[in-house]
Amino acid sequence: IWTTTPWTIPANQAVSLNPELEYSLVQVDAGQGAERMILATEMVEGVMARWGIEHFQVLAHCKGADLEHLKLRHPVYDRQVPVILGDHVSLDAGTGAVHTAPDHGMEDFEVGKAYGIGTISLVQADGTYTSAAGEFAGVHVYKADGPVCEALQREGKLVHSEKFRHSYPHCWRTKTPLIYRATPQWFISMDKNNLRADALDAIKGVRWVPSWGQNRIEAMFEQSPDWCISRQRTWGVPITLFVHKETQDLHPDTGALIEKAAQAIEKDGIDAWYDLNPADLLGSDADQYEKVTDTLDVWFDSGVTHESVLRTRPELGQFPADMYLEGSDQHRGWFQSSLLTSVGAYDEAPFRTVLTHGFIVDGEGRKMSKSLGNVISPADVVEKYGADIIRLWAASADYGQDISVSAEILERTSEAYRRIRNTFRFLLGNIFDFEPGEAVPFDRMPELDQWAMTSLAGLVSRVGASYDDWKFHQVYRAIYDYCVTDLSAFYLDVIKDRLYADDADSDSRRSAQTVLAEMLTALVRLVAPILSFTAEEVWRFMPEPLREGVESVHLAGWPTLEVPQARAAELAEAYGVVLDVRDEVMKALEEARNAKAIGKSQEARVVVKAAEDVRSVLAERGTEELAAMFIVSAVEIEPSTDGLLSVDVLPAEGEKCPRCWNYRPLGASGLCARCDDVVTR
Repeated sequence: IWTTTPWTIPANQAVSLNPELEYSLVQVDAGQGAERMILATEMVEGVMARWGIEHFQVLAHCKGADLEHLKLRHPVYDRQVPVILGDHVSLDAGTGAVHTAPDHGMEDFEVGKAYGIGTISLVQADGTYTSAAGEFAGVHVYKADGPVCEALQREGKLVHSEKFRHSYPHCWRTKTPLIYRATPQWFISMDKNNLRADALDAIKGVRWVPSWGQNRIEAMFEQSPDWCISRQRTWGVPITLFVHKETQDLHPDTGALIEKAAQAIEKDGIDAWYDLNPADLLGSDADQYEKVTDTLDVWFDSGVTHESVLRTRPELGQFPADMYLEGSDQHRGWFQSSLLTSVGAYDEAPFRTVLTHGFIVDGEGRKMSKSLGNVISPADVVEKYGADIIRLWAASADYGQDISVSAEILERTSEAYRRIRNTFRFLLGNIFDFEPGEAVPFDRMPELDQWAMTSLAGLVSRVGASYDDWKFHQVYRAIYDYCVTDLSAFYLDVIKDRLYADDADSDSRRSAQTVLAEMLTALVRLVAPILSFTAEEVWRFMPEPLREGVESVHLAGWPTLEVPQARAAELAEAYGVVLDVRDEVMKALEEARNAKAIGKSQEARVVVKAAEDVRSVLAERGTEELAAMFIVSAVEIEPSTDGLLSVDVLPAEGEKCPRCWNYRPLGASGLCARCDDVVTR
């Protein structure tokens, strides 16, 4: 056998083989004369090389299953141990024969239990061997490797030993090596009263976000062993039980005793149990029973918050909770313990929805650590950027996986925030003279404004659905793309001419302002759950009539926007074509600008050559409307000879109007007809 923990050899009670692996009987001289050893066939040559043995002979082969129940002699003590079978035996390291000590390993404990092999408890709570360990009695296990190896050498059982680096469990807090030691504990059975089956049924009635959370927790419950709820600690919630000193059976009046202990703890605190004289509760039985000093698993503590928090505080709403939210590691922790205690007590889950998120890592995907110097303090980010930048960064990430953060990522988030904030500044700045009573009805709006209204309605619908699905990164992406693509790069750019050059009270300008007001009142509500402080600031700067007397955006309710659905579908299809053409026009204008053929886009007229279906859509809009949308002085539409879309950029005809900068025929006033009419009024 092979082990990295010689100190566990005294507790050996079996040797495990894999039933499906092939084993070889090997004749060899390892320094003790001719011997015959059983090794996994695939490992023979590697083992011989490690031991420095050049000459050996394989005599026979068999399956591991053929050796089950074979009796072996313990290498130190005068007793026999059996060969048992376990799937945990692999060819990753060692010899294919695994030293098995149920006292000191989970796999050893489980495979031993299958063969009726229990624990022998040779190691005490202080880490030293008991007298039952013979020559090792009183030796601390940390110092036992040497004495054990010496005993093996003395008995002629040590074939080879060496020091090498390998993985070993350590305490996460003190960084010291751990000792696995089997001890008596209290358990909640997963199957005795159908707790496992009932919990699996309850899982199906819960909404899991992301959806893979359901598969994960179901797999855990299907494989979960009985729940060990006891701990040996000097602090914590006590397990208020009395057990018989000889039989360890529970006191027959346990239920009533637990209630009395609970009343004492409610009055005097946790120490009431530890200070309690058993005779005060047990009377004459006190001589036969002892007080349990174990404490509850802290996951049991947190797992009953549905009782200690929700059920005892009606003001919090209800039981079950709307949502439990934690990191993805809590499927095995809080979510599982809460579900078990609630199903066990009330036959239902304690939550309607469970949302899990990944963990924060640095820009390279590494865990944050002071030693690596990659920790980013939220307080520093708030100091530099403001709290809403952290909120926007958190919302922009897909929390279904680990979330990266770095100075570069925060800079990008800050830039995204700036673009959203600038959108609000534009909206606020261009409705300064607008009153809700001046709003233009949808059916009287120019077509572009109707499209903008339907686009906004689509955004409200998508964002609402994403919030309902807890997909905050989709909320962020939808709002950001809307502000940058639909608004800044298109609609807001196009309507500047109407806002700044049309008559202040004209229907065209009021229509644009109507749309801007709708955008403002909807967007500020949509971003409020994420950009809470910015939204509140925007709300305070909004014209009073648009706030309708509501003090805070967080009290304003969710936006609703109704548009004719048939018209919305028609415009979405048409403007899909228009915007594709506009993209090509923008590229052509940029190329002309780079070639110094034009300066501003108003200095150009464009000739769009397209297939019949595209020309038909463009013609329905009209060349004047297209010129406004393309921000050029004129648009001409011609057939495409090859069926492909192309754009020619030519110098604009006419002269530059000094007021609107468009190229038009100028009148006696030196202005274009539109500007002359506005100025004359």
